[in-house]
Amino acid sequence: METLKNKMYGFLKYQPLLKELVIRDIKVRYRRSILGMVWTVLNPLLMMMVLTIVFSSMFKMDIENFPVYVLIGNIVFNFNSEATQNGMNSIVWNGSLIKKVYIPKYLFPLSYVTSSLVNLGFSFISLILVMIITKAPFHPTMLTIGIPLTYLFMFSLGLSLILCSINVYFRDMQHLYSVFITAWMYLTPLFYSINVIPEHIKRIIYFNPMYHFVTFFRKIIMQGVFPDLQTNFLCFGIGVFTLIIGLIVFKRAQDKFILYI
Repeated sequence: METLKNKMYGFLKYQPLLKELVIRDIKVRYRRSILGMVWTVLNPLLMMMVLTIVFSSMFKMDIENFPVYVLIGNIVFNFNSEATQNGMNSIVWNGSLIKKVYIPKYLFPLSYVTSSLVNLGFSFISLILVMIITKAPFHPTMLTIGIPLTYLFMFSLGLSLILCSINVYFRDMQHLYSVFITAWMYLTPLFYSINVIPEHIKRIIYFNPMYHFVTFFRKIIMQGVFPDLQTNFLCFGIGVFTLIIGLIVFKRAQDKFILYI
């Protein structure tokens, strides 16, 4: 109990630093960009337009409001992709700072995942615009969006902690993960319905965590339905399990980071 209390005190002590790191990450990302944060709204809109034009004729037959369907999947998946890819490199990118002063190392992957969460918030502006344009209904269940966001944040942070721990020792991890992300994207129903997938492929997709997170968001935004307890426990369990494993892996590896960065 005393150890947990000390850890909580340490986290609260470094909250101002975490805030500065998040602000720094956002500023660096849009440095010398004319449109700046506007890109967080434009990027998903442009991707939605491309995917809708290319895939709508093939997959929209059993999908109501295909642009909104695609945009929700794209926004949610891109958050995890961006958070984990940046989180994976967080220790390596901040190696010089880690060597100079003592900073709890977990703050670096946490700051990148948090800054991606901020971008996700701005990306939802594009979703609201598309829903207005396509005359999609706004359901009361949209107010519960913080629940799946919490599940997804825990999952992305846990995965980032695992990846950045591996990447410090094995730099090829970032190249392997970029290939994995591409395959992961196609195995997640972002621009197609799972109903068009053969039964033996469906079994694989059901083991895909992002399928469950994307489906959760689509239910509360498009269908106005809050998922049942089983779905909530599943998404919560995926998030908590990944975060716990990430914390264990990171804690065991962090003392030797200084030797490899």
